[in-house]
Amino acid sequence: MTEMTVLAFALVALIGIATPGPTVLLALANGSRFGVRRACFGMIGAVLSDFVLIGAVALGLGALLAASEFWFTVVKWVGVCYLAYLGVMLLRSKGTLDESLRSASISGSGSAKPIFLKSLLVAVTNPKGYLFFSAFLPQFINPTEAQLPQYVILALVFACIDFMVMLAYALLGSQAVRLLKRSGALWLDRVCGGALLTLAGLLAFYRRSNA
Repeated sequence: MTEMTVLAFALVALIGIATPGPTVLLALANGSRFGVRRACFGMIGAVLSDFVLIGAVALGLGALLAASEFWFTVVKWVGVCYLAYLGVMLLRSKGTLDESLRSASISGSGSAKPIFLKSLLVAVTNPKGYLFFSAFLPQFINPTEAQLPQYVILALVFACIDFMVMLAYALLGSQAVRLLKRSGALWLDRVCGGALLTLAGLLAFYRRSNA
């Protein structure tokens, strides 16, 4: 694997990651609701999911989902239901700029573990991720060289870019709320909630033939 191959992979990965998806929308919402520091727990969950997905693809799980209608459907509908649940929760939120609400968020859904698990579960229950990596990664793997080190390098590059993009979204969310005050928190929650519901709807109609 050459440096140019890694650079090309990084560029394509950046374009794909920067396009708003479930994990970056959660980073945006978490940044606005809990601040950048707590949003980092979600970013860690999403980065861990990158390693899970790429490791699964390296072991052949992506190929299994591409070949098995049953398992593809199971993973898909788990992802649809979870995205829809998160979207509804954001739509029902009341914003977090009020101090009493912020305190409640920190003691409950704003604690580290739920934030971490939400981002992790959103990614690992999305079959499009497995299919994407199954189609995407082999193009940058040199079959004449040991494959494991190459997958590790690509996973590290992808995870670093993913974290930086999510950090930018979290910073954007936190700054937007400060500028827009309480109504901004409500507005941003509604936008992110609606976007997650839209992604859940798109995933529900997603078929393996689209991969």
